[in-house]
Amino acid sequence: MGGTVAADGVTARDLGLRGPRGWAFRAVSFEAGPGSLITIEGPSGSGRTCLLLALTGRMKPTEGTATVAGAELPRRMAAVRRVSALAHVPGVTDLDPALTVAEHLSERALLQRRFGDSLRALLRPRQEGRAARRERIESALTAAGLDLESLPKGARTAVRDLERAEALRLSLALALIARPRVLGVDDTDLKLSDVERVAIWELLRSIAASGTTVLAVCSEAPDGTVRVSTAGTAEEADTGADTESESESDSESDENGTDGKEAADAIAQAGRA
Repeated sequence: MGGTVAADGVTARDLGLRGPRGWAFRAVSFEAGPGSLITIEGPSGSGRTCLLLALTGRMKPTEGTATVAGAELPRRMAAVRRVSALAHVPGVTDLDPALTVAEHLSERALLQRRFGDSLRALLRPRQEGRAARRERIESALTAAGLDLESLPKGARTAVRDLERAEALRLSLALALIARPRVLGVDDTDLKLSDVERVAIWELLRSIAASGTTVLAVCSEAPDGTVRVSTAGTAEEADTGADTESESESDSESDENGTDGKEAADAIAQAGRA
């Protein structure tokens, strides 16, 4: 595909990643402008999570190139990581079931101030810094559509007591605290009711409409999104792959509701930041 994507757009040209089990995905090409809702669609075990991690600078592609928010992959992975954030990725952004919602939010805001913000922000007076963290948390909660008052114990609700849709919204809020230009979300539609699924897609559309480019892994993409399919890409690219290993990987993916095992294998082989 020709042309150059500027600002916060995402483009990929013949992108592929090979792990110890063969190709996780290959020959992925698409182009999406800033503020797009990009859906990475395919069955479990088809390389969806690996593609998500590659496009957010967390995994190094084996072949091809991509441009994310003006930074080229794989050459500028660190630059892509600085402008992107991940939500709901098993093994990467897991919530601690013993911590409360408030504890998660406070911890993430403190980490963002310490490691993600500018030196000028870090040197703010303590009271000013607290106010800025509160504002950032409230803004992220609003964007994620998570109403703390609706939770069983409000902000003191433990993660283990959250419904799946609530946990997904919390994970989104934590990612949005960083105010990313690109947001990656895994397992977007997994184990949600039809009503919850519609609500989550509406939420992601609103986040994209606000200017944040969204990459969302799903089994079935809704209409009106930039669809990127991983179905069949690895099989077509590597017909000699070990079918027993593939079957085993699919089984684990179905049980865990993610491509986590496949991603872990590919991370070990390809290198993860």
